[in-house]
Amino acid sequence: MRDVETDMTLAIRGADVILADEIVPADVLIVDGRIAEIGDIPGTHKVLDGRGQILAPALVDVHGDAFERQLMPRPGVFFPVDTAVLETDRQLAANGIATAFHAITLSWEPGLRAVSRGAELVQALTDMAPRLTVENRVQLRWETFAFEAIELIENALKGPLLPSIAFNDHTSMMMRSFDVAVQDRAFEQSPDFTVADLADTRMRGRVAGSARRADLEIDPYIAKLGQVWARRERVDAAIQRVASAGRAAGAAMFSHDDTQPETRAYYRALGAHIAEFPMVLEVAKAARAAGEPIIFGAPNAVRGGSHIGSLGAADMVEEGLCDALASDYYYPAMLAAVARLDAEMRASRPALWSLVSTGPARASGLMDRGEVSVGQRADLVLVDWPNGQTPAVRTTLSAGRIAYRSHAASS
Repeated sequence: MRDVETDMTLAIRGADVILADEIVPADVLIVDGRIAEIGDIPGTHKVLDGRGQILAPALVDVHGDAFERQLMPRPGVFFPVDTAVLETDRQLAANGIATAFHAITLSWEPGLRAVSRGAELVQALTDMAPRLTVENRVQLRWETFAFEAIELIENALKGPLLPSIAFNDHTSMMMRSFDVAVQDRAFEQSPDFTVADLADTRMRGRVAGSARRADLEIDPYIAKLGQVWARRERVDAAIQRVASAGRAAGAAMFSHDDTQPETRAYYRALGAHIAEFPMVLEVAKAARAAGEPIIFGAPNAVRGGSHIGSLGAADMVEEGLCDALASDYYYPAMLAAVARLDAEMRASRPALWSLVSTGPARASGLMDRGEVSVGQRADLVLVDWPNGQTPAVRTTLSAGRIAYRSHAASS
């Protein structure tokens, strides 16, 4: 017997619907996983009661690495990948995220971010897709000194769900001179980039956290960093190769933590047209002038600023220099960011919601979702959001299927 969980036709009645430019009371009819009609919809369809709730596009997360907590809940303690993937999928659905690009860091480090572990996770997400409740995609978050990851990237680009690519260079970030703030460092490929001495005792403090994540003692980690830094002259060619593969596949490509307009221009020329977490205003303005999507972290907006002293996401939203907010390291942050920015009146509620739906979908090249409009995938959320209170997801639909549903104790 068919029920509301599996019926191919479903009407959501009585909710306040967030459209592109307004919020209106309306019914929404879903047929075969897509939005078929918006308005006053009569009939005897299977029904979800949306009265007293907000119906909005489901969230699209372009960069999230909170899955790492399921893989390694304590330092050096790893859990099976299938267990981690199933738990992550449920967290996504419960937070209203119907499309997630998992930022799988492909690094030269051993441990959590090793290439071999990334390959295992990419394969698991592909194999387990039929069992998952929402669409779990991959952001290939490539550390540009990790040449050992290039073959994996090229193979992953042939997968059933096209990944995105993010160019990261935390190696140069660690190797910058001690008198240079992370936000002030020069373009990594520039001759003006000044380098720290690995023998300086301050290096031990700088790399301590990374060493713990890699499950290495500090001295072996520094030795490994020195070996990898010796690859620097070949990094540009490696970036060119990965960018070429990304362009050929039509993948969305990001550059991460840019500090110079020169950096953004370098990646733009390679086809990486998305500025992810720009660290200084000049980079954000350069991206905007080029018509490029700009991504910031939702935790930044929730907490009222960057935890490392970079640009404040809320200010960038208000200045029109932010197109999408990503979960970064905490899935609940996306909805919480919309709530805080709404309370601060940084923009209209439809404009704020687009930062976690339409904006990230379009930046990722996903034109079939992110809006409540006829013909779009029925990736939708029903949200309980009393005035002045924290919003809570009550229902998440992925392509018309109910991925998550809950009821308050008093309902």
